Formats: sequence, structure tokens, C-alpha cells
Amino acid sequence: MDRIDLSGRVAAVTGSSRGIGFAIANRLAEHGASIILNGVRDRETLAARAEGISASYGVPVLPVLADVSSEEGAQQLVKAAHQEFRRLDIMVNNAGVLRDGLIGMIGAADIDETLRINLRGVISGTQAAARLMVRRKSGSIINVTSIIGRFGNRGQLVYGASKAGVIGATYSAAKELAPSGIRVNAIAPGFIDTDMARSISKEIFEERVRSIAMGRIGTSDDIANAALFFASDLSAYVTGQVLGVDGGMLI
Repeated sequence: MDRIDLSGRVAAVTGSSRGIGFAIANRLAEHGASIILNGVRDRETLAARAEGISASYGVPVLPVLADVSSEEGAQQLVKAAHQEFRRLDIMVNNAGVLRDGLIGMIGAADIDETLRINLRGVISGTQAAARLMVRRKSGSIINVTSIIGRFGNRGQLVYGASKAGVIGATYSAAKELAPSGIRVNAIAPGFIDTDMARSISKEIFEERVRSIAMGRIGTSDDIANAALFFASDLSAYVTGQVLGVDGGMLI
């Protein structure tokens, strides 16, 4: 990956204070991109992690505390990029939540929160980023969906619907923004080793690992590498695609 050079480019990654988003921000910074790091709470932790990335890779990292599930929050993130760097080249819509629930037992609050963060957040982020990217007639928008959005799963009606919506939004935005030189793609992770994955029971954890053809749980770095591909010129002629990063998982 040494040939991938993102020097001079600016990337905003939503939900990047930990987990997959943090791994993506690190990977893009490692290859020279300036970073907008985002979280929705805990300003001090966000600032410390931004300082850590900057110290590790020698690139500017700007922490922005904002709820990007709202149009105002997404605009705040993009406005910060414009004020600090006068450009935005890469937008990673990663922020998301998981609320499991069987049909007939799903609360209205969980429905609203899941759709607001997972789907509306992607739409708001795409709109805000596109307004700035179109000025340069270039850019890459990367949406994080899920294997559940592609194939569904028991007990995940709302989560699956929200992530399937991300795929539909990706397809539509790719068609609309291609004439402006803006690419829009999605990554569909499978079972990834995050705090969320480790919070489930040992039995369910092992069952899910057994369903993966490659025989191991995925890592945040596996997702970050896919994001690096979509952020770089290696994917200059790729748009409107959903890349499954799941190790051959059956669900």
C-alpha cells in the first residue's frame, strides 16, 4: 500500500472516536490525509485521540464534536473542514448504532434512533459533503452499511432496514453525483471485532465465527483497508458499488 498517497487531501470520518471509524481515520492519516475526527460526546477524549493520530502520522487532525445524525451536525462537520482546510476530498459516513429487537417487541424510540443515526445521518452527511465537493468537481463519499443490510437477520428488522436504506442511498447518490466527479460507494462489514461484538454471549460469539468461511472474526483494520481503497485513486473509476468485507460469512 506504499503507493497510495493521500497527501494534501482532507477526510472527514463520522463516529470516529473509537472502533471502525477510528481505524479508518488512522489508516487515512497514515497515508497522508488531514483528518476531521468526529464524536458526539466526550470532548476531552476526542481531542486526545486527535492529538494521538496527529503525533503518529504528522498530519493535521481536527476534532469536531457534533451529532451528525442531524442536518445541522453534518453541516457543522463540513463547515469545519472548509474553514480549516478550504476543501473536503473524502467523506466517510460511518456513525451508527445497533438496537436488536424481535418483531412485535421493538419500541418506537429504538426505531426512531436507529433510522435517525444510521440512515438519516448518511443522507445528511452526503448532502453536506457534496455541496463542498462539487466546487472542485471531485471527491469520494464512503458509506458504511452492513452485511445485515444486504441479507437481513433475525431480530434485526430495524437495523437491517436502516442499513439497506444506506445501500439504496449509495446507489442513488452515485448516479446523481458522478457527473460532478464525485464517487459514492459503500462498505458492508460482516462480524467485526469491536466492543459491540465482544458484548454478546460467548455462545453467540462462537456461533457467528463458525459462520465465517475464513474462520476468523474481522478486524477494524480490514474495514479501514477497504475505506483506503475507496478514498484513493485506485478506485478512480469505481462508483455505486457495495463492497462486502465479511470473510465469506453466511447469514
